[in-house]
Amino acid sequence: MSAATVPAAEHLVSDDLRRVAVKSWKAPMIFGIFAVLFTLLPLLGPRAGVTTFRLAAGHELFALPDFVVPATATAWGAAIVLLLCAAFSAYLTSAGRKNPLWLTILYVVALLVGFLAWAAAGGTIPMIGLLGGALALATPLVYGALGGVIGERVGVVNIAIEAQLLAGAFCAAVVGSLTHSPWAGLVAAMVAGVLVSLILGVFAITYFVDQVIVGVVLNVLVIGVTTFLFSKVLAPNQATLNSPEPFKAFAIPGLSEIPIIGPVFFRQTVIVYLMYIMVFGVWFAMYRTRWGLRLRAVGEHPQAADTVGIKVARTRYLNLMLAGAIAGMGGAFFTLASVPSFNREMTAGAGFIALAAVIFGKWDPIKATLAALLFGFATNLQGVLSVIGSPVPSQFMLMLPYIVTIFAVAGLVGRSRGPAAAGKPYIKS
Repeated sequence: MSAATVPAAEHLVSDDLRRVAVKSWKAPMIFGIFAVLFTLLPLLGPRAGVTTFRLAAGHELFALPDFVVPATATAWGAAIVLLLCAAFSAYLTSAGRKNPLWLTILYVVALLVGFLAWAAAGGTIPMIGLLGGALALATPLVYGALGGVIGERVGVVNIAIEAQLLAGAFCAAVVGSLTHSPWAGLVAAMVAGVLVSLILGVFAITYFVDQVIVGVVLNVLVIGVTTFLFSKVLAPNQATLNSPEPFKAFAIPGLSEIPIIGPVFFRQTVIVYLMYIMVFGVWFAMYRTRWGLRLRAVGEHPQAADTVGIKVARTRYLNLMLAGAIAGMGGAFFTLASVPSFNREMTAGAGFIALAAVIFGKWDPIKATLAALLFGFATNLQGVLSVIGSPVPSQFMLMLPYIVTIFAVAGLVGRSRGPAAAGKPYIKS
């Protein structure tokens, strides 16, 4: 692409949202509903005692003291903050202004702190374990979300993230077991993700089949194939085909001794460290390089991109393969870091949560990563509260990650516009 065409391409991929006259009351309504529901907790079920937030793990440079708060009073304080946030959101909407990011962050933090203080009354919450476990559960979601962002930014709706994660987990387990090398398993997982993406690309890009339908079919296909192979091949040969050597966690000297941050982020496996690099790399490449400019141009206006010399089909294929490789790495986390063996349907819908993170993150790598971390936190929270004996019913705890997903996508996203050409096949005239 010549230098003369760069300004034109930049005009195509401007991420500025279009101003519209219609006011969306979705965010203040969701804020208000959840604020009222939360207020019912201390009102109908006040809990005596204090809640202790343990902030040290024992390996830091210096240990932070425990943070002790009164359970019911903290819940009431959080309820007041939530109601004020809802009222302020309604005021901004009535004035035709959008809700700032800090308001959403304040709302989420107040909701989490208040709920934890109420639910863990009389107990101790190990914050290092809670946050560290959340990061581990969020890692495959982050990889899947990055793959989803790249796919949709280039114009292909990647419903098949679940299939890429599951295929990556399966191939990582088999190849890692045969070679006794987790690195070989990681490469195999990336190849598996690329193959799933190629199938999606052939039908969606070359033959113009509906991308959502192809993605759903691929999810069902991969689930069926891996379940069959697990039952007939892996289960009878567990020792040789389903016992991969996992990546070992290791601490980064210096960084791992920082209070709270160190034990959570810098005592992880190599797949987690690669995730940090991948998040920054995708963000930088998408917004600071010619590759990212072409990718976004194809996703916004493929016909105009074609007129300036960008090969639309080739660009979509290459980036869809890259997205599959990244998602495959997330699948490898299941069998090379989390559980050193493959089990049927072990991704358990993580691909769909990752897709929700893409929408929640407004098709931005950094925001999608933060959304995936939020979903990972909600998933790990159910286990921590069950261990400390929370009065919250177990059925609700199992629903918690999905409730957070619905709440985030329906209420916190607000007005957003995805890539204009996402899901639309490009037929060159």
